[in-house]
Order: sequence, then structure tokens, then C-alpha cells
Amino acid sequence: MTDPDFAPLPGQPLILAEGLRLVLAPNPSPMTERGTNTYLLGDGAVTVIDPGPMDRAHLAAIRAALRPGERIAQILVTHSHKDHSPGARPIAEATGAPVLAFGDSRAGRSVRMQALDGAHIGGGEGVDAAFTVDHALPDKAEIEAGGRPLHAIHTPGHLGNHLCFQWGDALFTGDHIMGWAPSLVSPPEGDLTDFMSSLDRVEALGALCYFPGHGAPVGDGIARVRALRDHRLNRERAIRAAVMGGAQTPAAITQEVYTDVPQALLPAAARNVLAHLIDLDARHIVRFDGPPSLHTRVFPA
Repeated sequence: MTDPDFAPLPGQPLILAEGLRLVLAPNPSPMTERGTNTYLLGDGAVTVIDPGPMDRAHLAAIRAALRPGERIAQILVTHSHKDHSPGARPIAEATGAPVLAFGDSRAGRSVRMQALDGAHIGGGEGVDAAFTVDHALPDKAEIEAGGRPLHAIHTPGHLGNHLCFQWGDALFTGDHIMGWAPSLVSPPEGDLTDFMSSLDRVEALGALCYFPGHGAPVGDGIARVRALRDHRLNRERAIRAAVMGGAQTPAAITQEVYTDVPQALLPAAARNVLAHLIDLDARHIVRFDGPPSLHTRVFPA
């Protein structure tokens, strides 16, 4: 749900806490809420997290948000979707700051998703295929941002190369955890099995304030993780019931299960259903009658 009290204006820096500023990108949509949140960490040598889409006005606003004497020291990217990563390279070229992320858009995929790639499964929504990094950040890597340690935490699921960044008692969660909506998980780039494991991992970090890639900060991070887990498990139960009731394709299951979303979001919902079914197939709860796709029949195992 959108937080009416959180209403940053695109291009105008908003101070969220000491050493933390936000610049909102002007790319609102049903999938991005008000737009992409670009974060600026520290003073002096500034770390940018998620420079956002290829939008000249937004890239200019990021640089204009710097105070006199400040410079961009490094650019961090949570994951390489086109609303998060394309702005990284132009800023790097303009400032000399390196781009740091887990890897390119194919990095971090599970073996199962690698096997499904190219098998008429669809997907690929919004992936920045041209994204490249200057320095890869492996899981548990530690760097400095704003004079404090920042830890990279590999959280695949929404995308294989997704990272969260822990900075003191703050966690920058990208699209893995948002307060206003659950994440899209679209195979083969997204993997629901990995997504659920990543939720467990984030919960184990303890009580942190989450700063997502879209929407307002989440003050009670653990409660939000548990709510998202419950949401996914409820969807799983509904999908299993639909299969047991005779629904035979992901498309048909979507129509039966997703009665609570606008028609325009049903294609995204169908991708989530497919992700659930692939996870259930791996657990031998359902089986596909052929290579997984939106139109492949599925039956109880």
C-alpha cells in the first residue's frame, strides 16, 4: 500500500537521516510506485545506490544533489533492471566513479533457471542486458560508504544478481522487499525458491529499517519479511488448490487465483504463478506435462 506521508518530488533531494539522501526518479508506474529511489550515502565522498533509469533529468538531479566540494566516489547497483541500473554507466563516465554490483544480468542464476533459459518460458521483463560492472561484489563483501562499513548481501529471487546492502541499522533492499507491494518473480531471471531463501536470510539480520528501491522506508523490517512470506505461502496454497481443482495451465490458474489484482497486472501475476509452479515441481508437488511455460499443462504429482 502506498504511504501518503511519503511524497518526495522527482529531482528534489530529500534528507532521510544523517548522511542519507534520496533523489526520486521521474518514472512512476504500476510496477515502480512513484518511481525509483536513488540513495546518496555519506558526505564528501558520496556513494550512490541505484542511479535508476536512463533519464537525463534524473542523472542531472543526482549530481545536482551533491553539496559544494562533494564528489561521487562509487556507484552501487542492487540489480540490473532497467529502472535501477542504466544510469550507472553515464554517471561513472562523467565522474570516474566505479560501478559495483554482484555481476551482470546473468550472474547469480540458479542451475534450474539456467537450464530453463531459452526453453520458450518467456520472461526477460525489463532486464538491462547491457549492464556491466567495474568491480564485482560477492556475497558478504565489505566496503566503506560514508565512513562506515557497508556489507553486500546476495539476495537472489527477484533477479539472480540481486544484492541488499546493510549500512549500520539500515538495509537497502532494492526490489527484494518493498512496503507497498510484493516483488515480481519471473522465470528464468527470477526464482521463487531462491526468493524465499533470501527472505529467511534477510530476517536473520535482525531489526533493521529497510530502504527499498520503490516506495517509503519500512520501519519494522522483520514484520514486513514475515508478511511477505505469509503472502507467498497463501498464494502457494491457492495455486495448489486450483491445480487439485482441475485448473491445468498457469494462465488458467492465474485467472482463478488472482481475483484481487487489476486486469493490467494479470500478466505479471501469471509470471508469479509460473514461478510458484516451477518451485512446486522441484518439490515434487506438481508436475508439468512438458517444458514449463504459461500454457504447459500442469497436474498434481
